[in-house]
Amino acid sequence: MKGSINMTRHQYQAEWTRRDCLRLGVGAALTGLSGWPASAEDSAPTKPKSVAAVVTVYGRNSHADVLLTKILEGWQHDGGPGPLLKLASIYIDQPDSSEFGRKLCEKHGVPRFDSIEQAVTVGGKSIPVEGVLSIGEHGNYPLNDLGQQLYPRKRFFQEITDTFRKFGRVVPVFNDKHISTVWEDAKWMYDRAVEMKVPFMAGSSLPVGYRSHPFDLPVGSDIEAAVGIGYSGLDVYGFHAMETYQAIVERRRNAEHGVKWVRCLEGKAVWQAVDDGWVAADEMDAVYEAIPKSKKNIREDDKAVLFQFEYTDGFRGAQFMLPSAGLTGVGVKLKGQKPVATGFEERVEPRFPHFAFLLKAIETMIHTGKPTYPVERTLLTGGILDRALHSRARGGQRLETPELEIKYQAVAYPHAPHPDLLAVPPAARG
Repeated sequence: MKGSINMTRHQYQAEWTRRDCLRLGVGAALTGLSGWPASAEDSAPTKPKSVAAVVTVYGRNSHADVLLTKILEGWQHDGGPGPLLKLASIYIDQPDSSEFGRKLCEKHGVPRFDSIEQAVTVGGKSIPVEGVLSIGEHGNYPLNDLGQQLYPRKRFFQEITDTFRKFGRVVPVFNDKHISTVWEDAKWMYDRAVEMKVPFMAGSSLPVGYRSHPFDLPVGSDIEAAVGIGYSGLDVYGFHAMETYQAIVERRRNAEHGVKWVRCLEGKAVWQAVDDGWVAADEMDAVYEAIPKSKKNIREDDKAVLFQFEYTDGFRGAQFMLPSAGLTGVGVKLKGQKPVATGFEERVEPRFPHFAFLLKAIETMIHTGKPTYPVERTLLTGGILDRALHSRARGGQRLETPELEIKYQAVAYPHAPHPDLLAVPPAARG
């Protein structure tokens, strides 16, 4: 489909406001970040909102675990405070691989249903929940010829929204990680969300998680160049790498309007692009400083891949996938300044805390009825990755991408560490 995609007014109508932050318990964190004060008018009590979950599997350390168990057993899975959410029902696509989650749901009295419609309606004839979490990650699902794992995210979203239509009520939906690994499915899901006015969010936990060398990058910054480094599988971790890259470069001046072409380079072509100046050496050096494991001479990494792309405003995109790196990072050159870089950390204890910050963003959407940040970032991220994998399959052919002319406004949403983001909201204490 040609032409540009504009973020609809319905999907992201309001900026992240002080009142939204304070009402959901992030006020103290943002006070330290931006000087916003708390006020008495923002302290009205907030009750938990009920949500339904639709997941592929619910095993220990799965994405269902590191999100849903925080609802059931607290941010640290220890019975302590957690989000102002209540898990009302669940559908598990592969229950035989989900003994861990089935036992947790039994422990907490969460009913498990055999269909998505039943989960969304909690077995009734209406939609009593205030939101749906669709977690299509992990499980036994096939790979296509591009190496994309075909999780049933489109099927999940279609059945969720079919239920909305049947019962005449729409509630916010969070879609974990890619919208869909396959571009055509992701675009179909996005279009249906727009058509039905579904408040829709998706994406990785890394943009809102911990960073090894945090730096302040306001929306509208004069970014001259940026380079990203990722690691592991091109699809499964390439998405995390591209999402963190986009979370940085979307803050450049006059962004975001999308990408006009994409190419995937391997072998000698990667180093030729570096030598030709497509990838700025000083940004690469900055990333090496932020990611110590990547200091190995990358020319010795025979599995190195470069996603090369150009935005509609002429900004050059460069995302390396280096198995030797061991961490995801982005280096940025601002006008008149030395390059800076950060690594996006995936901490394990206590219980994958970066997912707590993602869940906080989800909680905010459920309570406000509005996406916390625009889903178009994830649509564009997944589209670049999908087209890069198609380019790779075609021997590094440059692919024109008018379908990725995706326009949206970036939001200055905070990231970890902000301990108060995970505290019981002040209005709910005592």
